[in-house]
Amino acid sequence: MQPPKTYRSSFALLLTVLVIALGVNICLGSVSIPFSETLHSVFGATLENTAWDYIIWNYRIPKAFTAILVGAGLSLSGLLMQTLFRNPLAGPFVLGISSGASLGAAFLIMGSATLTSLFGLSLVTDISLAVVSSIGSFLVLLAVITVASKVKDTMALLIIGLMFGSISAAIVSVLSYFSDAEKLQQFVYWSFGSVGNLSWHQLGLLFVIVLIGVLLGVLSIKALNALLLGENYARSLGVNLKRSRYLIIIATGLLAGGVTAFAGPIAFIGLAVPHLTRQIFNTTEHRILVPAVLVYGAILMLICDTIAQLPNSAEVLPINAITSILGAPVVIWLLVRKRKMVF
Repeated sequence: MQPPKTYRSSFALLLTVLVIALGVNICLGSVSIPFSETLHSVFGATLENTAWDYIIWNYRIPKAFTAILVGAGLSLSGLLMQTLFRNPLAGPFVLGISSGASLGAAFLIMGSATLTSLFGLSLVTDISLAVVSSIGSFLVLLAVITVASKVKDTMALLIIGLMFGSISAAIVSVLSYFSDAEKLQQFVYWSFGSVGNLSWHQLGLLFVIVLIGVLLGVLSIKALNALLLGENYARSLGVNLKRSRYLIIIATGLLAGGVTAFAGPIAFIGLAVPHLTRQIFNTTEHRILVPAVLVYGAILMLICDTIAQLPNSAEVLPINAITSILGAPVVIWLLVRKRKMVF
């Protein structure tokens, strides 16, 4: 899918910024590694300091690519939800899918104490967290799809999705109330979000999930453009609303659920990036918006992760805090500058 010629220079600039942000993210970290040594390692040279090689290839590069997938996936899912519901406040979490992933993680972290005491084994690992969170998001997605087949009104589906999220959050609250301090702290740390815990194998699985979600989003472009003018107009253009709604919901479920399962519930990106893209490109054409939000989301997530990891320091700030602190003022400034919302 190629963008129109009038936007190709903008996309070329965006891709250049993405490459720069990726390079900066890989070069900076808690361990100070010379820029030249980092470049040599990235381009295949073996460094004399094997510890630097290990850090670059087993931590920094997977973390950078995770940030790209997380930013792109959440941004596209936010765009899909905002267009489907024609609501600028909709985001990737409105269907309760991310809440389902959080519920799965809460069950494993705070509800596994009994099984741990019986078998003497710790059930909470990065892999088990991703698996259980994926199961939680899939079950909520299945419930939403079932409801979508019974409900014709899109706004009713939005409310039902929010109710699923409320139910999941309520169960998490009950588990938190009865959990001990150590398990509760572990769940709180997971809820901060992180892009630095994935192995190459997990990263490959996340890539496949995000890729399928993006392909479904691309297949929905015609329907998304028609839905901006209302369901009746879309129907008059021959758009199969039921099929399109299913595609959009499944795409959002894969993107938001997959990202939450592997990186935790990361806020703001999915809500803000579509607005930033519309304001900067000044268009509602999804042939432009879909690739643009993918690149913008990846860039913003890389920048936020670079700031969160506090270069040359062992401390790492919660990525959720950085995404909101950095992004919210930018959105406010753009809206004030433009004086109106493009939607």
